[in-house]
Amino acid sequence: MIRLRRPATAAALTLAAVAATVLGLAGSASAHVTINPQEGTQGGYGRFALRVPNESDTASTVKVEVNLPENAPVGSVSTMPVPGWTVAVEKRKVDPPIEVHGSQLTEAVSKLTFTAPPNGGVKPGEFQEFPVSMGPLPQVDTMVFKVLQTYSDGNVSRWIEEPTPGAEEPENPAPVLKLAAKAASPGASAPAEAVAAADDDDDDADSGAATAFGVAGLVAGLAGLALGGLAFARTRREPVAKS
Repeated sequence: MIRLRRPATAAALTLAAVAATVLGLAGSASAHVTINPQEGTQGGYGRFALRVPNESDTASTVKVEVNLPENAPVGSVSTMPVPGWTVAVEKRKVDPPIEVHGSQLTEAVSKLTFTAPPNGGVKPGEFQEFPVSMGPLPQVDTMVFKVLQTYSDGNVSRWIEEPTPGAEEPENPAPVLKLAAKAASPGASAPAEAVAAADDDDDDADSGAATAFGVAGLVAGLAGLALGGLAFARTRREPVAKS
């Protein structure tokens, strides 16, 4: 007996189409350049990595240009070697100067360009991380890093669009680093509290000592009265000598 397969229903086809669309959007949305971790602390130092995925099916990523934000200069920027890749560092003048460990710096890194070796690069289906150490991080809420990704076929992906609060993510978003204010040290008020507590202890000790001295004086006075009474009673009992 031969059984005929039932044709796919319209509902099943619709669900399949929706699933494919959602997965496609998710794949494209997660493929942009990001910075990891995505949070730091104002005034602190941190190690961050620019994660660059390859979105091409045929070409390799051969150059990555990272532009640091002009409104948030960083005094110290250093890169970690990536095997096979070279890095070029560009600087710019800053005014007012940046203070780093007591020194006034008049220049700050403005751009990092990572270049792959010949016949190398980030191949299709792969990604590459470019670690960077930065600090002290500026007193701003966010740092936006605009990135240009160049492929071996000459195409360039421009990850330069800044996010807008409350709006959807742009098509070509730039990596964003969020910076939180440095938390106040919980022990900052400890010395004052310790001094106050010490003063209270001293006052208690002084009042305790005064009380002890007062009790001792009272006891000594009572003892003197008792001895005097005994002496007086003794003299009254003793007979008076006749001449």
